Amino acid sequence: MTSVPSGHAGPGVGLRLLVVAAGCAWLLLRPGLWALPAASAALAAGYLALGVAAARSQGPAGRPVLAWPAVLAIGLAAVAAASLATGPGLAVRADPVALALVVLAAVAEEALFRGALYGLLERLGPVAAVAGAALAFALVHVPLYGMAALPVDLGAGLLLSWQRWASGRWTVPAATHAAANLLAVISR
Repeated sequence: MTSVPSGHAGPGVGLRLLVVAAGCAWLLLRPGLWALPAASAALAAGYLALGVAAARSQGPAGRPVLAWPAVLAIGLAAVAAASLATGPGLAVRADPVALALVVLAAVAEEALFRGALYGLLERLGPVAAVAGAALAFALVHVPLYGMAALPVDLGAGLLLSWQRWASGRWTVPAATHAAANLLAVISR
């Protein structure tokens, strides 16, 4: 591995940028994959590849501001409150394959946005890292859910990015995102 200019061990900036760009491109193309005969398998393979590449292309965890269990509890409480306020979730079948896909999607997206991208942006400060990762997350979801969902996705992205900053880890927002996705599918 090469050294990152800020002194953190991890892959070089060029490789991290490549992973972020490729990951965002794949997520933007994701709606078209539903037309494939083996859409679930293609999505699962893509999420798995994205998650592994993004998780391997980040530096070490940041310095936590709060204990991760507290940050996770705050995120889960926010997800539960939002779910109660908004009503039924996604129009997705709640079978084992769908449940596995929404968890894979959440973990892969968090490795990408709160792992690799946040890690790149944190050189610019925590506000830039939180806002930049949240905005990229929201924009990548537009092809899947439309512009009407942009404010909700931006809010979710801000919560998840705050969790990354507060806990110092991308895995805490990954757990919150997975819970939110499961709740959206199960509560429909």
